[in-house]
This record gives sequence, C-alpha cells and structure tokens, in this order.
Amino acid sequence: MPFPRSPVRPRAVPFARDLAAHGDRVALHTPAGEVTYRALAERVAATAVRLGPVRRLVLLAGANRAGALVTHLAALSAGHPVLLVPGDSDHAVASLTAAYAPDVVARPDADGAWTLDERHPGTAHTLHPDLALLLSTSGSTGAPKLVRLSHENVQANAESIAAYLGITHTDRAATTLPMHYCYGLSVIHSHLLRGAGLLLTERSVADDAFWTEFRAARATSLAGVPYTFDLLDRIGFDRMELPHLRRVTQAGGRLAPERVARYAELGHRSGWDLFAMYGQTEATARMAYLPPHLAATRPEAVGIPIPGGSFRLDPLRDDGSGVGDAGEVGDADHGPDVGELVYSGPNVMLGYAESPADLSLGRTITELHTGDLARRASDGLYEIVGRRSRFAKIRGLRIDPQRVEAALERHGVRAYCTGDGDELAITATGTTADEPRLRRLAAESCGIPPRAVRLRALPETELPRLSTGKPDYAAVRHLTRPTTPASRTATESATALAHPADRGRTRGDVRPTDDLRALYAEILDRTDVTEDSTFVGLGGDSLGYVEMSLRLEQALGTLPPDWHTRPIRDLRPPTPSTSASAEQQRAPSPGRTRRTLETGIALRAIGIVLVVGSHIQLFTLQGAAHILIGVAGHNFARFHLTDAEHRRRVRHLWRSIARIAVPSAAWITGAVVVTGLYDPANALLLNSLVDQGPERHEWHYWFIEALLYFLIALAVLMAFPLLDRVERRRTFGVPLALLAIGLLGRYDLPDLAPARFHLGPTVVFWLFALGWAAARASTAWQRGLLTATLLLATPGLFPPDQHLRTALVITGMTLLIWVPTLPSLGPLNRLAGLLAGSSLYIYLTHFQVYPYLQHDFPVLALLASLAVGIGYAAVATRGMRAVRWL
Repeated sequence: MPFPRSPVRPRAVPFARDLAAHGDRVALHTPAGEVTYRALAERVAATAVRLGPVRRLVLLAGANRAGALVTHLAALSAGHPVLLVPGDSDHAVASLTAAYAPDVVARPDADGAWTLDERHPGTAHTLHPDLALLLSTSGSTGAPKLVRLSHENVQANAESIAAYLGITHTDRAATTLPMHYCYGLSVIHSHLLRGAGLLLTERSVADDAFWTEFRAARATSLAGVPYTFDLLDRIGFDRMELPHLRRVTQAGGRLAPERVARYAELGHRSGWDLFAMYGQTEATARMAYLPPHLAATRPEAVGIPIPGGSFRLDPLRDDGSGVGDAGEVGDADHGPDVGELVYSGPNVMLGYAESPADLSLGRTITELHTGDLARRASDGLYEIVGRRSRFAKIRGLRIDPQRVEAALERHGVRAYCTGDGDELAITATGTTADEPRLRRLAAESCGIPPRAVRLRALPETELPRLSTGKPDYAAVRHLTRPTTPASRTATESATALAHPADRGRTRGDVRPTDDLRALYAEILDRTDVTEDSTFVGLGGDSLGYVEMSLRLEQALGTLPPDWHTRPIRDLRPPTPSTSASAEQQRAPSPGRTRRTLETGIALRAIGIVLVVGSHIQLFTLQGAAHILIGVAGHNFARFHLTDAEHRRRVRHLWRSIARIAVPSAAWITGAVVVTGLYDPANALLLNSLVDQGPERHEWHYWFIEALLYFLIALAVLMAFPLLDRVERRRTFGVPLALLAIGLLGRYDLPDLAPARFHLGPTVVFWLFALGWAAARASTAWQRGLLTATLLLATPGLFPPDQHLRTALVITGMTLLIWVPTLPSLGPLNRLAGLLAGSSLYIYLTHFQVYPYLQHDFPVLALLASLAVGIGYAAVATRGMRAVRWL
C-alpha cells in the first residue's frame, strides 16, 4: 500500500516531503504515546491537503507539540512558506499577523488541537518560489524584521548538522529549546532528516519529570543555551546516570571557556561528547562547531566551519568601531590578524523581510557579514574577540550610541558615545559642572537610568580622536572608567566601604560620606544630595527602600532601624583607629558583619511567592496578601509620615499614589481588552466599590484597589493642616484610633462588606492601621496591645475551614510587630530584595502569566510569574522616571 504523500512541488524541503521513507521507526515520543514516521507522514499529508494547492503564507504558533510540528512539516513539504512565531506570546502572534497578513494562521484551540484559521481563500501575497521559512532574529520576536530562508537553506543546514554531529536513525533528541528558535528548530530538522526520534516535551531541564521522560525515551541528545547549563549545574547534572546519552550540544551565546572545558571533561568521563557551536538565524542555524576532542584544550574557540561552509576575515577600517560588547581595548590591540568574520555557504539566508512586499524577493545577499570580530589561530580554529557593531546592550535595551551622540548634538554638545559592559560611556564637550545635566540628557535620549551612563566632560580639543581625526572609542571607554576615588561609581564606592582593608590603599582624602552621597544619588536618581540629606527627604519610598537598604547594609555592615530618616552624615561608617583597643580590633569589620534582613522586606518577598504559588495551586498557603496590607501600613508610616513640612508631605504622598495607580491601571486595562475576563470597573480600579459579585477573577486586584483607597483617603485627610499637626503630636495614638475604626469595618458594623467579605477594603483596613501602629510602637505594652488585637480580631476573618490562613496572618503580623530584622545571608538578601522591590508588579501581572502553565508546569508557572513581574517593575520604573512628576 503506497504511503500518502503531500503534493510534490519543484521547490519543497526534501526531508519534510520524504518522511514516509523511514517507515515504522518511531518519529515522536509524546505525552500521548509514540508516533511512527509512517503515521507522521499520513498526518502531514492530510494537513498539506487542508492547506490547499495554492502556495500560501502560513503563520504558525510554534510549540513543542505534535500538532505544531505536523503543521510545520506539512507546509514545508507542500511548498507553503512558514512564518514561525512563539506560540506562548500572544503579542508576537498579533503583531506579526498585523504586519504580514498571513493567509493561514495555525494555532491551538481551547482543547490544545492545532486549528487552521484561513484568512484568505487563496493567497494575498506574491511569494518567491524559493521562500520556505521566515524567522525572527534573536531577541526580536514580534518585530516585523524577519530572516528569509529558502528550501535549500533549511535542507542544507539540516544535512550539515546531521553530518558533523554524526546523527543516525538510532538517535533520540529531546526538544529542550523552543521550536520557533532557530537552534531548537535545527534540532528537529537534523533528526528528522536521518529518521531519528524526537522526544517532544515542553518541560524544563530543571523538572524531575523531564528526566523521567528523557530516560524512558532512551534519549541520546541534549541541546542547551548557556542558561540551560546554569540549570544543569543547579540540579546536579554531573551526578546523573544517563546511560544512553551520546552528545550534548551548546549554542545560543558564549559559554565561558572554563565551563566548556569542565563539561567536556564531564562528557569524557561519562561517555558523551560536547559540541560547542556558533551560529546565527541568518545562517539558518549553524556556522561553526568545536570538535569534541578539542573542547577541553581549546574551549575559547568557536571552532571550524560546518560542512559546506567557509569563513573569511574582512580587514577592519581605522574608525574605532571594531570593538563592542566583548571589547576591552582598541582595534590596534587586536593586531593585524583580526577582522570581521564573513560566512559563506548554502545555508546563508536569502535576505531580510521588513514588510509583505519583501516576500516576493529572491536572494539579496550571497555571504553573511556576522558583525563579529575574529581571528584564525595557528591551529586553524576561529576565535571571536569582539563585535563590530556599535550597538550596545544596556540594562537589557539595545542602544544605538550614534543616536545618543545626535541627541546631545541637538543641544549643542559634541559627544562620542560607546557601550562598555552594562553602561554607556560618553565623552562630551563641557565642564565638570555640566556633567549631571549631560548625563541626564543622554539617559533620557535612550530610555536608560542616568546611573547607567558614565560621562566625562572635556574641552573640545581634548575629545579623544584617532590619528585620522575620527573618534577613538576605545579611549572613550578608558577615559570614563573610574580610576581615582573621586571618580568611582557609587557601586564601586560601596564595595570599597564594605572592605575596610582596601580603604587605606585607595580612598585618599575622600570622606566616607562622599561615597554614601554617590550611592543615594544613584539609587534615587538625584543630583542634589548633601550630607544633610535623608532617604525620605529625597523622596524615597517603599519602591526604592529595598534596594537602598540592602546596598547600605553591604557598605556599612549594619543599619540603624531609623536610617531612612537619618542624615547621611550620621551614617558614616566606623573608621579604624590606631588607638583602638585589642578587643575593638578583633571585632568584625563592617564587610564581615553577619547579615540581617529587615522583616518588612522578608515578608514582602516571601509573601509574594506565597500569593503566586497559592494561586497556581503549587501549594496552599493563603493569607500572605493580608500580611502585605499590614506591611503597606508599616511602610506608609515610615516613608510618608516624615518630619518634612506639610505641603511636601502631601505632595510626596500623591506622587507615590500615582506611581502605584498609573502602571496598575495601564496593565489592568490591557488585561480587560485582551482577555475579556474583567469588567471595565477593574481598569478603573473601582471593582471593590461597585461590588461586581463573587466571581473570582473580578476580585483579582482587590489588594491594589484597597491599597489605593487607603492612601487616597489618607492623602485627603492629611491635606488638612490640623490633622497633620495632630498626627505629628500623637504618632501612636492616631493609628491606634484608626485601628479602632477599622475594627468596626472588620466586623462589618456599617454593613459595607462586599460579596467576597475578606477582600473588602473596609474589612481589611484594620490590618493597614495595625501595620502603621506597629511602625510607631516604641514600648512593650504598645506592641503587646497590638498583638492582643491581632489575636482577637483575625479569627473569623476568613471562611471557617481556613485555620492555616488565619495562623499565617497572625504569624506574619506578629513578626512585623516584634522582630525588626531577621538573620540572613548576602545572596538571600539580594534575592529577597529583588522579589520585595518588585512585589507590587508581580502581584499585578501574575494573573495573566500562570494560567498558561499551571496545569502542566506549575513550578515554571511560578518562576515565569515572578520573572514577568520583575520585568514589568523595571519597565514601569524606567517609564515613571521619564515622567518627572512621578
């Protein structure tokens, strides 16, 4: 019986068309069972028929699932160009659908089955006959610029990779990387070419279940990017028994040479080979590999060209632009053997596409200028030494230094700008007094914080230039790097303070408070810091408090509880004295003092993890959000009820309200529009007032609504000078009175509680007031009174069967009342600081993240929710700094 075949076209990808030739070998290992090549070919042929006889542009939401793979292979086998996008990114799907108007959109339905949404009866495009695949370049998923790959590109690269890896039909590879990523796709293509098996999985290598699947499938190949190897280190990969593993491949970025060597030695002991590889999407996937027998001795090299490919080195121009991300020195330091790496081979793309009109183009390039600076060593191996492109990656953003130069020129300033690590280095015309203004102008022109800009002002005649008269960017990096105590960055200053043994060698006559002033200026983005400044006086609030407290503790060793209200001059670190007693000299130095963590920060960090984890149902430990209400009251007292004059107090409070409300409303509005799960009242943060009913999703943002209601009401009250004066005189009595009023709402005596009783603002206000009072309590009897109130009022707040929830709230609030700090460790402090500082944004965003992962990958759902919230915190903070009134 003949095997079903897709319609044969002159230009199709051969391995996708010839799947049936591998017969009854197992092609796919899936959660639903095994799929043979014969069965896979039948499904591919049937899907090809559904795509129709006319060549059409197919947008495919990629995923490591059988449905997505079948659709991909059907299109390749029948000659339909595939636009492959991340299936887990609705934004990418929507933006590329809008940009390219695909004829067919293939994505999963609610049941997980891939559906074909036909947008046009035939095709709306003129498609070049060679066009087979469209991929986003690295880091640009969702952007309209795409790489155009031909059928020959896809086939040739799969053949080349299969050849140098030695893939046979007995191999089985796990899909550890996304299908839409060229490296992950190359794993699929090269194994299908040889009739090998694929373990289709969407699990992380950090999951125990992944390794259960890996062993059950007798998998032989594992692919990873540098982050994958970070995970492997954490889970003890070097101790795993994997008897069928033959090869481990690495690409997707530079892996440190020492790690390449270590994994090569591990593979040698364990019976598998390590292939470190180098590639770009523009070359379909791969351009070079390091033969495994050289990995231990030449780990710094990218190796030799893949079969069928070749390299050449283009000489550098004398324009100073040859060094980028990896560069530490100027072009002259590279020597004459360094040039731009240029690749040729059958896998070089046709060219780029930036609009649907470009889909009709044929080949526009014949070789690939990689943008990497390289040398060819005497043993024939190529080594990457830098980047030719002047684009810099600063704080996760791709910055064009030329645009920064142009922005400063518009202000009449000549400047030379380049990237240096995670900072922007600039020399500009001006005087030392101009530097703060120029730094801010440069930062605003590209959307990064001023502390990420190193700027040195010089006379016009002293700007660094090459002998040709062109800018000397290597000199710019050198001139802006801190070399004296007076010019060190705040980070370096804090480090010096943390190690007193270094102070005598480097500090000279610079006072310790100068370093602290620099640190305050960095964190708070202020240029008016003096020795008399305080954290709260400079506008610091709970959003910046976490980072500042951890950095200060690193610098000083210990912090007084009221450091945020003390002038900088009073935070001067202890200076070793030659007359100190032997007992004093034996005391731990500030850099070695045992670390502690403020209880409020710890509660914010642990609380947000408990909130997200409980919503995912990874575990059930509810009540953390109510603790965070108490922490918010505690922070309100500390950061807003300061000694500042009345108007400044109120203005600071309204600014903080805006910094919560604006990013919250923006995100929730997006959720209302995109998901359709929420009422517009949610976007306006009014759900608690209009009481939408008991539906769970309508109450997702009760915490943010309650917090804003409390702050707005208090801002209005504090606007009255009389009430402001009363609070200053009765610092404990005022929150105690509000606690008593809050208890009326706790028991709903005014009959204002909503359908979801324990989420109503009037019901939970007493916790906010309790946290406020805890911050003002100064005696044991005051704390005892608050504790007794907590023990009496918390039971009954939640449904009768939620005793653990009640206990958790009592425990957390008791710690807040009685324990100012907890013992900790440096790394734990940094992790807690990151989570606590982003806790509001994690809470805000996690409802739109975890539902996609919670059932199959609950741990990944938790990590993704935390990561998205941290990312949104960075974006929101940058955006709010750009708006000066925030």
